[in-house]
Amino acid sequence: MTASERTKMAAGEWYTCIDDELEALRVAARDAVFAHNSLPPRQRGAIAPALGALLGGAGDGVRIEAPFHCAYGFNLFLGDGAFLNAGCTILDTAPVRIGKAALLGPNVQIYCAEHHREAVGRRARLEIAKPVTIGDNAWIGGSAVILGGVSIGEGAIVGAGAVVTRDVAANTTVVGNPARLITRR
Repeated sequence: MTASERTKMAAGEWYTCIDDELEALRVAARDAVFAHNSLPPRQRGAIAPALGALLGGAGDGVRIEAPFHCAYGFNLFLGDGAFLNAGCTILDTAPVRIGKAALLGPNVQIYCAEHHREAVGRRARLEIAKPVTIGDNAWIGGSAVILGGVSIGEGAIVGAGAVVTRDVAANTTVVGNPARLITRR
């Protein structure tokens, strides 16, 4: 028996994103995101109920500003006190773990999906999902882009606009495209 595309995605194998089961999950996420983004702030609170129910986990004191976008939601895990500023986009085809008291600036983008390098694979809509981990007390500056397979250590700082293509050690600061080390604390 052939594994489902969702099973292959979860296993970190090549899968096709054009799939009825995956589309149904994305539709559910879009509905929850729409509810979050359209509720008046006083009604929405820190996280709209529909979005909170969709997430893989959200600790105490988590706040997600609107607008926000995620692909699936169930792969997103937020530690106590995590804050996602307006405009964050998280394509959570793999688990995204954001640590306690981590701060994501406006328009931060996290992309777990990597498309096939060969044109024939891209035409088949093949992609592979790679997880992202952001440690406790990390600060991700506005408009930073974090690619799949990256871990950002506890207390690290990613400068605004940086493109993070590889791991960032704890208590360091990286900036630029691609992100490079500028300080170690």
